[in-house]
Amino acid sequence: MPRTRYKIHDETQVHFLTCTVVDWLPIFSAPPIVQILLYSLTFLQKEGRLTLYAYVVMVNHVHLVAGSPHLIKELAAFKSFTARSIIDYLEDKHAHRVLEQLKLHKLEHKKDRTYQLWQEGSHPQWIQNREMMKQKIQYIHENPVKRGYVDDPTHWRYSSARNYAEQPGLIEVTTNW
Repeated sequence: MPRTRYKIHDETQVHFLTCTVVDWLPIFSAPPIVQILLYSLTFLQKEGRLTLYAYVVMVNHVHLVAGSPHLIKELAAFKSFTARSIIDYLEDKHAHRVLEQLKLHKLEHKKDRTYQLWQEGSHPQWIQNREMMKQKIQYIHENPVKRGYVDDPTHWRYSSARNYAEQPGLIEVTTNW
């Protein structure tokens, strides 16, 4: 099966990114697991390694609008850290059924691990102008509404919609762009 045609060609530019759990498993329905994602994003921001403009955590995928001088490296660090931490959490909680699914859906060439949390790739799309930035951020914030989880984007706690509505969000994002 061919790998994705979507690539980060200039990693210094801001991109819209999607990170998806293997087989679209609803791993992010547990708040402690979402906290791992939020912690990682906050860490990367505080270390000056990533600028986060928008995010949403859905039950089986994450959308980000982010930039970094080394976006490929930082995205890989995010996915690696969160995968390891989430798998450790699942093992500690004896979540055998979920772990079996992560084992079952692990790609054959991933010989260095027992489980695979993230699908390969991140479907990156370069944010080329202000209009595209607005469109992608709106898409991110409307995602929980379109899925029927909430009626108002600011009611989804795992999103930067509150930040953009000048309400306190769970993590900081850069709203000035």
